[in-house]
Amino acid sequence: MSQDGVFVGVGSNIAPEESVARALSLLTAMTPIVAVSTFYWTAPLGRPEQPPFLNGVAQIVTDTSAWSLKDKVLRRVEAELGRARTSDAHASRTIDLDILLFGDVIIDEPGLRIPDPEITRRVFVAAPLLELSPDLVLPGNDEALSRAEVVQDLASLVPAGEFTQQLRERLKV
Repeated sequence: MSQDGVFVGVGSNIAPEESVARALSLLTAMTPIVAVSTFYWTAPLGRPEQPPFLNGVAQIVTDTSAWSLKDKVLRRVEAELGRARTSDAHASRTIDLDILLFGDVIIDEPGLRIPDPEITRRVFVAAPLLELSPDLVLPGNDEALSRAEVVQDLASLVPAGEFTQQLRERLKV
């Protein structure tokens, strides 16, 4: 059965425009991308000396499980772009692809938590999700994401409007 409420967080701060575009091109070759949010320039968390991140969300359709999507698709794209995962959660990266939502599925296991707990903690995750799904209610939660405290920080986001438009045209979404 196909899942279409699948949202993937996308971020990069090493050659970010090139890395995000290349990652989404590789991703769309493996699974259809049906929508791409606005991408935003954001300050790196915990590392002010690093270059800014380019963050956004892609909505995909998949016939695979969440674990398979993570291990066989997203990690493969990251590896193709030279992503090296380390114990440093705030390290610079060519690309970071994370499953944010997988339909109504709830998973809380070592190595995979869906919905991603960062959704309600980071405006650069919440805002793009709300753009793609304005009435979103997170699985296991009775409150609309639009009511979450984190969305009060929308003014802190710097849209990468021209990049987003070019990306959508390139991906035909």
